Amino acid sequence: MRSLPNLRVRNLGILAHVDAGKTTVTERILFLTGAVHKRGEVHDGTTVTDFDPQERERGITISSAAVSASWDGHRLAVVDTPGHVDFSDEVERALRVLDGAVAVFDAVAGVEPQSETVWRQADRHGVPRIAFVNKMDRAGADLDATVAAIRARLGAVALPAQLPVGREDGFRGVVDLVRMRAYVWDGGGRVETEVPARLREEALRRRRDLEERVAELHPDALEEFCADGALSDGTLARALRALTLAGTAVVVLCGSAYRDRGVEPLLDAIVAYLPAPADRPPVGGGERAADPHAPLVALAFKVHATPTGRMTYVRVYEGALSKGDTVLDTATGRTERISRVLRVQADRTAEVSVALAGDIVAVVGPKTVRAGATLCAPHAPVVLEPPVTAAPVVSVAVEARRSTDTGRLAAGLARLAEEDPSLVVRTDPETGQTVLSGLGELHLEVAVERLRRDRDLEVTVGRPQVAYRETVVEGVTGLLHRHVKQDGGAGQFAHVVLDVAPLGGEEEFAFASTVTGGRVPQEYVRAVEAGCRDALADGPLGGHPVTGVRVTLTDGATHPKDSSELAFRTAGRSALREALRASVLTLLEPVAEVTVTVPAESVGAVLGDLAARRGRITDSRVRGGTSVVTATVPLAELFGYATRLRGRTQGRGTFTTRPAGYEPLKA
Repeated sequence: MRSLPNLRVRNLGILAHVDAGKTTVTERILFLTGAVHKRGEVHDGTTVTDFDPQERERGITISSAAVSASWDGHRLAVVDTPGHVDFSDEVERALRVLDGAVAVFDAVAGVEPQSETVWRQADRHGVPRIAFVNKMDRAGADLDATVAAIRARLGAVALPAQLPVGREDGFRGVVDLVRMRAYVWDGGGRVETEVPARLREEALRRRRDLEERVAELHPDALEEFCADGALSDGTLARALRALTLAGTAVVVLCGSAYRDRGVEPLLDAIVAYLPAPADRPPVGGGERAADPHAPLVALAFKVHATPTGRMTYVRVYEGALSKGDTVLDTATGRTERISRVLRVQADRTAEVSVALAGDIVAVVGPKTVRAGATLCAPHAPVVLEPPVTAAPVVSVAVEARRSTDTGRLAAGLARLAEEDPSLVVRTDPETGQTVLSGLGELHLEVAVERLRRDRDLEVTVGRPQVAYRETVVEGVTGLLHRHVKQDGGAGQFAHVVLDVAPLGGEEEFAFASTVTGGRVPQEYVRAVEAGCRDALADGPLGGHPVTGVRVTLTDGATHPKDSSELAFRTAGRSALREALRASVLTLLEPVAEVTVTVPAESVGAVLGDLAARRGRITDSRVRGGTSVVTATVPLAELFGYATRLRGRTQGRGTFTTRPAGYEPLKA
């Protein structure tokens, strides 16, 4: 077997809740690997990955940024992902193409709401990960409490592989429980020492616990543990890697990225435990993963417009991609020519001659490729599953202040939607207004600000509106609809009988047929289902999409000449609309889980304000000298909440949100 050069590649993402320190971890990785020669700081707006002016002003990551570094003979492709819930679609697209991830947790706050969200996203994509408990130098930092929270709230088998040296302000290093060596940082970089005598007993106890847990999960480790009563360093390391790659367990490390403590061991763990491209399952029907000699298979996951042209970010899964290649976009059936292949370092690029299987690069040349498209060799077409795009929940009306800018506004909105598939642009059929929809208030704020800055447009924005849904509370049975049309030539005939009922759980639509005796042929049954799906686009209460509906086709009839799939699709659409008008429906509104962190003296005011916003308190606890309140609140009531919270807490209160589905609208 020919050697695979991608065995020494690690494609990984940095995932976390906002303010857990993702970007600082990324900056320290770049500095310690020599990729940059000066530490960037989030609060100074000097980080490499947060290069967008809005990111630097707001102090948050908005777009995923890719950077490259080298460590211990391995090339690391690191993607710093957003931590704010409004930009979770960026995380989704990144996870679709990454092989591994580092999940960063705040040692004081532990597992926060967005921590859970990104963790579930990584679970869904089967991305192996390790955990890094950051900010160990802060007051209230507690590694054991964070590990317990990872186990309890994320359901993960967390395996702490380090013991902190010192606590809070006195945190100065870690004990590596695999090699049983200590690493301390005292201003002059990492120093390796023996395990301090005062920590020796504790380190041995934790090493024993780690060995026992690993032996329970890994058969080879169990065999050695039973034979020798302990695990060698090599066996323990190999078992931890195998458990990580299988997604069975998560290795937990700790440190303080801001103070440059614990990042080198994190880099060692990335190389030791996270997968190379060749360790991941093959795609495109190949015999082995990341084969550079196979026909090209690549996935476009991000499109970015720059002042000098359009760049498309791609992950190469199989084969090689070179300058001058012609590739097939299987989403459109068009061929595109690659004019340049670029290695990306945030907002800087360097041209390379070829990208091999396992590489993440940007290409220049394709004009119509969208995020989610598969690029492949024209003679070997393949279609890869695209990233899932979340449905928008908030909308605003946008219009140009000057009528002469209407065309430029339309072009700018089209470019935004092309770069970010979670933004949707449409025209309201009643008002004629242009409506921009996204995943949250901040998401839309950032998009509109980009229009103003990048396109030099003056725009006015309406008040945000949430995306309501309609659902069936009481259905109908035996609704008969007959579609007959005769206007010369071949006619149309379709006869259907439907039952409509509420659909429990989180399913949006279910269709079944109980017709017997061939009264409605199978191809017409599928047409009825398609017509029913058409009818769900706008419900009778207010034209909102209908969800949570079970439709059963119970009877029907055909005409030997005039029946067709078109006739039955039309009948299905009209029948379901009629059935919905006869059913009892209710409006559903999007709700969010809100976690508010405030000083203890402000809890009463915050609870009262949440109640006034129709919030339902689900948890309240004291953590680290502050109170943390969790509530479920209608999304429509959260517009402007940041300003109100700052006013009620003298600027000391913070809150985070994450989507919590839909609930019936209460008057």
